[in-house]
Amino acid sequence: MKLFRIGELAKTAGVSERTIDYYTKLGLIDPEERTEKNYRLYSSETLTRLERIVQMKQEKYSLDEIKQSLQKWSLVSTEEQVAHKLTTLELHVQQLEREVNELKPLLGEMKPVQARKMMAGLLTKSAGTMEALKILLENTMM
Repeated sequence: MKLFRIGELAKTAGVSERTIDYYTKLGLIDPEERTEKNYRLYSSETLTRLERIVQMKQEKYSLDEIKQSLQKWSLVSTEEQVAHKLTTLELHVQQLEREVNELKPLLGEMKPVQARKMMAGLLTKSAGTMEALKILLENTMM
């Protein structure tokens, strides 16, 4: 198991060492162990947790909300976590479908060349995302 010192963890997660200290003091993350010189060592699971915290911060969750969410996640089994994430993804896909349907009349008003350019960029990104999800799900089901 790879263990990160605070600087390595901060660099890998794209946050400052002060942020790591602060999140540790708040109890959002915990060191896995300490060295003889009392350096904190963090696990790869902590890196995953830290990435989740960063994502939630970008989504405008408060640190209290994040802490509550992380506590709930730690009580939930892996199957439930996956089911929840898949449900969330399904809801996002449905929302995107609604938004595309709202755009159809607007695209119809555009010149064909403009509409093709806009759709080409969108379809390329969408196809890549859908293919990644398909591969992830196929590999998980094996």
